[in-house]
Amino acid sequence: MSRLALVLGAAGIMAALLLIGLALPRWLLFLVTLAASHGIVSVGILVIMRGGLVSFGQGLVFAIGGYAAALAFTQLGITDVIVLILIGTAAAALVGAAVGPLLARYTGIFFGMLTLALSMVAYGVLIKSPAVGGSDGFNIPRGTLFGVRLEGAGGDYALYALAILLTGLAATAVALHTRSARGLMTRAIHGNGLRVEYLGTSVQAVMAINFTIAAALGGLGGALTIVALGHIEPTFAYWTQSGEFVFVAILAGSQSVTAVFIASLALELVRSFSNLYFPNTWQMALGLFLLAIILFLPAGIGSLWAGRRKAPATGGETQA
Repeated sequence: MSRLALVLGAAGIMAALLLIGLALPRWLLFLVTLAASHGIVSVGILVIMRGGLVSFGQGLVFAIGGYAAALAFTQLGITDVIVLILIGTAAAALVGAAVGPLLARYTGIFFGMLTLALSMVAYGVLIKSPAVGGSDGFNIPRGTLFGVRLEGAGGDYALYALAILLTGLAATAVALHTRSARGLMTRAIHGNGLRVEYLGTSVQAVMAINFTIAAALGGLGGALTIVALGHIEPTFAYWTQSGEFVFVAILAGSQSVTAVFIASLALELVRSFSNLYFPNTWQMALGLFLLAIILFLPAGIGSLWAGRRKAPATGGETQA
């Protein structure tokens, strides 16, 4: 698939989803908005996974993006949701750029445990900080979009539309990144990092940039989550939240960016309906769902369509 076809395809999907959203009930608009925001965070993990690493601390940048946006609302009086999302994305990207070079020195389980440790340090700091609400966090009211307060059904659809647009842009950008020289170099690092070093490319530099990209996506997802949810708390940085993002990435597989958002929506739907009909055993239902995916789709949901194309077999290219 050419880059032009990829962009046009993404635009067509976004237009279709925007039209479909007009007929969806408010509860489903909210659910899809959350699934999209969490999917963006998991796409960041996909960027890192292509280099053979898995981040168990994506909750760190998710929380940083959320808290940065929430504090900008409450302390600076910024109410426009687009500005808040940009602030959250920038804050997380800065943190990613700061710690990325350090993390890039490690591989395997050491990388995963270090990212998890950083996330848990952030959780500990947040839960002991009364200035940001401590363990309870704090609420923020609905923001504005171009000066209009996002209230009622219209506000829910506006946030849904914003989530779809941001999701489409993020997914397209990551898909194009995987086709770029740096994206292909990341794939080569997964295959043989030592050989890449001998060819004159710094593996640490490539992985540090990938972590920064993942951090920016995590901050974007965190900021989008809090403007939709209206609440922020330290559990955003907790290890279970990071595990959920890894869960979605594994569920989707590394072959398709689109599959990440499908997996995120599937997770939200299964969790929501399991909690509704099986309130005491919904975790078991979620576990059975994951077990079924592992047994019948070991390469992830994306293998349903990406595995039939020649590109993954020959060039290791991530499909849209």
